[in-house]
Amino acid sequence: MQPPPPPPHPAALLPLPLPLPFCLPAAPRVRGRGGTAVAALGALWPPRLVAVESRPPPPSSPASASAPPPLPESAAAGLDAGIGGGGGGDGGGGADLGWLRVFPHVLTASMANFLFGYHIGVMNGPIEDIARELGFQGNPFLQGLVVSIFIVGAFFGSLGSSALVDNFGCKRTLQIDSIPLILGALLSAQADSLDEMLLGRFLVGIGIGINTVLVPLYVSEVAPTKYRGSLGTLCQIGTCLGIIAAFSLGIPSESDPHWWRTMLYAACVPGVLIVAGMQFAVESPRWLAKVGRIDDARNVVEHVWGPSEVEKSMEEIQSVVANDDSQASWSELLEEPHNRVALIGGSLFFLQQFAGINGVLYFSSLTFRDVGITSGILASLYVGITNFAGAIVASILMDKQGRKKLLTGSYLGMALAMFLIVYAISFPLDEGVSHGLSITGTLLYIFTFAIGAGPVTGIIIPELSGARTRSKVMGFSFTVHWICNFLVGLYFLELAKKLGVGAVYAGFGGVSLLSALFAYNFIVETKGRSLEEIEMSLSPAAPGKRE
Repeated sequence: MQPPPPPPHPAALLPLPLPLPFCLPAAPRVRGRGGTAVAALGALWPPRLVAVESRPPPPSSPASASAPPPLPESAAAGLDAGIGGGGGGDGGGGADLGWLRVFPHVLTASMANFLFGYHIGVMNGPIEDIARELGFQGNPFLQGLVVSIFIVGAFFGSLGSSALVDNFGCKRTLQIDSIPLILGALLSAQADSLDEMLLGRFLVGIGIGINTVLVPLYVSEVAPTKYRGSLGTLCQIGTCLGIIAAFSLGIPSESDPHWWRTMLYAACVPGVLIVAGMQFAVESPRWLAKVGRIDDARNVVEHVWGPSEVEKSMEEIQSVVANDDSQASWSELLEEPHNRVALIGGSLFFLQQFAGINGVLYFSSLTFRDVGITSGILASLYVGITNFAGAIVASILMDKQGRKKLLTGSYLGMALAMFLIVYAISFPLDEGVSHGLSITGTLLYIFTFAIGAGPVTGIIIPELSGARTRSKVMGFSFTVHWICNFLVGLYFLELAKKLGVGAVYAGFGGVSLLSALFAYNFIVETKGRSLEEIEMSLSPAAPGKRE
């Protein structure tokens, strides 16, 4: 018995890198090793790190209590509250507009995530038309290869991202990275052979691999402390909107077999906008200080964080980059304290992928079809709305409830959703009840993933990383992500065929519970702390540590 053919739109709008699952003839052996990761982490992550949570915040600046004029002072007041420990909330007199100064810069960078989402969705609908026109119709291996080559490119892109960031900074790297994205889209759109399509998709994958590392890193270093978490969710929102755009633009492909070329040509537009937009965006003040451009870093802080934050923020930034004029090497990730953060980052992405997001996406279309929703685009719309709603909720809660609570609660919700689906498909229930529970479990899983497991994973890793090795830790973590993403996509259908969907989903639920336990025990809360405060708390030997 052959596994069912992939539905028209299985990716259905989930936030982090989620290419289509596909089936290749290989022995299905994917076993979670989360327990091993937790055991290893216990020896590497000592209780002293809880100092980030328990350490009393510094006294609030008097500026935060004054009545501010329009934008500059409100930004400064918000930052005084944020850097000092999160401040007292947004209530009181008037709207909190402190985020407006930095929002255009972060929004421009987040267009890279929109492009990432678009490239996830662009192949879902017209893959059969592409196969027919390029001569590999009816070959599931080659169809899967067109999709999976994207992941291979992303793997290499994430590995090489840190060298680009360390040498050129986030701003210039985002512009440079648009070159393979634009060239890859053009080559794919004009492809007359399978080889040209594969090369185009590989180039796009390289660009996406760099961007998935770069954008959360840029946001974490540019955003004011008070709004860093909420602004970080723009990565997820951008990815979601990109997939929605791809599905919407793909509607004519149902009647026009050549429409896929137009869709791929359209992928060039966001790349051009990123190149132009980043010309007006600020560079990371942390990177500027690290390469000795102190005056430029001071100007950026004044421009996007407010004049009242300049002295205090620059003192903190310079304290952690003092005597650090050399680039970090990959071997430093094996040394204290960087090995702990690298293990945390790799473990988070390992658990995220093996919690089953690709599996739920694959069977979501079949689940909706069982209740009469036969249109792949309509099913994708339901999933997309759910995902987008979760992303919006995450942006509201991220800097209020904190990363640790959202991550733990998200995985608990995902586990509940998995077990609900297992109950619906494994026990003798009325058909209507079974379908209703399956739909509820699917949407609940996607919503809870979008609240925590999706956005928090990308946000918290650069927050926990030190300035010296931040790009290396991010590159390593996303490399682990792409490997796990590939393995789940490769073996999921074989496992579902041999063990049954219920057994596989039960395994996903178990990994979700393990992930919640991991987050509760090993994730340190970073809400309301500047990156420098976090780094000095996690590494007592860091230069400039305040008493």
